[in-house]
Amino acid sequence: MKAVEITVYGAPDVLRIGERPDPVAGAGEVLIRVKASGINRPDVLQRTGNYPVPPGASDIPGLEVAGEIVAGDAAAMSAAGFKLGDRVCALVAGGGYAELCVAPVGQCLPVPAGLSDIEAATLPETFFTVWSNVFDRARLQAGETLLIQGGTSGIGVTAIQMAKALGATVIATAGSDEKCAACIALGADHAINYKTADFSVEARKLTDGKGVNVILDMVAGSYVSREVECLAEDGRLVIIAVQGGVKAEFNAGMVLRKRLTITGSTLRPRPLTFKTAIADALRSKVWPLVESGAIKPVIYKVFAAEDAAKAHTLMESNQHVGKIVLTW
Repeated sequence: MKAVEITVYGAPDVLRIGERPDPVAGAGEVLIRVKASGINRPDVLQRTGNYPVPPGASDIPGLEVAGEIVAGDAAAMSAAGFKLGDRVCALVAGGGYAELCVAPVGQCLPVPAGLSDIEAATLPETFFTVWSNVFDRARLQAGETLLIQGGTSGIGVTAIQMAKALGATVIATAGSDEKCAACIALGADHAINYKTADFSVEARKLTDGKGVNVILDMVAGSYVSREVECLAEDGRLVIIAVQGGVKAEFNAGMVLRKRLTITGSTLRPRPLTFKTAIADALRSKVWPLVESGAIKPVIYKVFAAEDAAKAHTLMESNQHVGKIVLTW
């Protein structure tokens, strides 16, 4: 099969099309003929040598795919309601930038009715991440307010739509007025240009001084101190990336007085049982919202797999709104 390989760690041009042996599905797995592969920030980190591949995972980048089941564990497929020829999208621990990809049955979801393979390939990584962090870890409830840092990222556009569809008020931050407008168009109630305003001050104003209930943070670093300030009592901060640095200084007394929870997670190394539980929740609670059109895939640009380097260059430019996809 053809696959996009990381020839050495470095800039986008280290990505090259190579040939690899066709993978073989084992117990509890399916083999997917990939039609489209979603691109995510961890792929960039892996390419630069800053995101180690978990033991046993493919060194080929790519954490989400969509395509057709062409082989697999018949008993496991039957138990999950799948069969050969079904169109699925899947979360994988690696190997997504390839013509064929093995995925655990428990991490596969049917392509939502009405969606193309390209659209479906944009769902798994961000949907699993947002559900796990915003709804499982941070326990966002209908009627609460969610602040999303980076509202036009792949994670951001998913979090805006999912939180709104499930009854929350959403405040998003973005780095330009145009991107703020895009957040509003996606359903955010408010958008803050973090380059021209202090998001912490604005968030408190927008909540009449009460603060926000949950913050989804992909920055960390210096943001944490201001996030602690703008959280409401019993507020929850969940950190899923550290683009602003791993060190943070904040008012610990405020954490005590407001009974705050500061948490975080990484999804890739979590066990199959954990990810299967997320898939089950998505299938029952979120997939109907996708099929109804309440939540829609947001695709910025599609590249042929041979142009993976160009796709990564675009990802690193931070110009995009939504997802970037490779096609095979």
